Amino acid sequence: MHCGLCLPTCPTYVETGRERSSPRGRIALMRSVADGDLELSRDLAEELDYCVGCLACQTACPAGVEYVSLLEAGRAAGEEAKLLSTPSRSVYRWLGMKLLMTRPWLLRLMARGVSIQQIPWIRKTLYRLGLMYLSPPALRKLEPTAPLMDPPFSDARIDSVESPPAKWWKGEPRARVALLTGCVQDISYARVNRATADVLLAAGCEVVTPRAQPCCGSLHAHNGEVDLAKQMARRTLDQFAPGALTPLDRLDAVISNAGGCGSHLRHYTNLLGDDPAYAELASSWDAKVRDAQEFVWHLVGGRQKAEGSKEAPPSRLETVLEESPSPTGGGARGGGAPGTTSSSSKRLTYDASCHLCHGQKVVNQPVELLRRLPGYEFVPLAESDWCCGAAGVYTITQPEQAGKLLERKLGNLRAAEPDVIATANPGCMHQLNLASRGDESLKIARVVHPMELLAEAVHGSR
Repeated sequence: MHCGLCLPTCPTYVETGRERSSPRGRIALMRSVADGDLELSRDLAEELDYCVGCLACQTACPAGVEYVSLLEAGRAAGEEAKLLSTPSRSVYRWLGMKLLMTRPWLLRLMARGVSIQQIPWIRKTLYRLGLMYLSPPALRKLEPTAPLMDPPFSDARIDSVESPPAKWWKGEPRARVALLTGCVQDISYARVNRATADVLLAAGCEVVTPRAQPCCGSLHAHNGEVDLAKQMARRTLDQFAPGALTPLDRLDAVISNAGGCGSHLRHYTNLLGDDPAYAELASSWDAKVRDAQEFVWHLVGGRQKAEGSKEAPPSRLETVLEESPSPTGGGARGGGAPGTTSSSSKRLTYDASCHLCHGQKVVNQPVELLRRLPGYEFVPLAESDWCCGAAGVYTITQPEQAGKLLERKLGNLRAAEPDVIATANPGCMHQLNLASRGDESLKIARVVHPMELLAEAVHGSR
């Protein structure tokens, strides 16, 4: 932890130049508290809260220090000691993390109500009548930037069990997978879950989707609520326990399409390793959780044969991706490799979710899939792995620093001149979509999940 290779990868260190605002500095402070040389203080809690949590330091660290575990433990200690507690903060944390995020039915009920409020003419009427001004100022300030709700939600869009249609796959499914629909992903990007199911089907998989899935606990773990994170992990595992409708031992993989959630989901053993009732299941779970792009690329990119069989015919997805590989452009608009892209191709770039690339180490697979999409010219994005500022609730807790990170990202996006921006995390999608709408150079750019583009290619093929 002394080499300092993490320093230039840390957004808060680059911004401030302060050692205490770097991963190395924060670890040293936490070590001093653990050794009894420093008191756990509000200053330390604020420093830990200032951390973006992008995990770029973990990628840079040659010693393999698992910074995320230290950060989460430090934040949990600060929350337990109530070092950052204020009356309003306590109310919003209780409402968000302890009430809504632990009750899937209530979260979806709230989302349905918000979806009605977000209908433009209803929202305009509410403001005209002054009813919106009855809400607390903090909520009123956030309302214009809130994610749009996307009903109907996943359970209404995806059957509990779906098999690949004959026109997409011949023979027995090459894998049986469970699809995790998430919480925020479910209420704001249910269409991404439907697209993910379609891509898995087009790759030859049978897709099982448990109903009314709970939050995975990622938000709780990252924000110092470890006990709640364990509770949510147990609820998630209960849906895949022996005797459940979807036992884990009958699945080849468990698929997540949200970068931040997936990074947390792959490490349930860290949470429940000392719980005799769940430790074994958590270990098996960790071994089967895969990111959607990682798993799909494993199947179609590596030309993986059917699970348990000698040969497998090409799936619809493989056929589509073989139609028109895209060049790795990168120059100005219209400057791609001649003869390889039609003039009507849309410029497509990819912004990596921090927890997908740094937490899950899924780096090349999304790019390889996107490069092979017909009808697009893939344009590399400078600093694709640098945080966009979304980072869970970072835009709410640290709006100034989040804004600086976003502006840096927008500068790189403007240089890429994309027609389409692909990213694989709901927070990143919302952050980039909101910012693009207000940017003259990017306002026509479409922000999507890679699974949406793959599904569109499948449905648009013959």
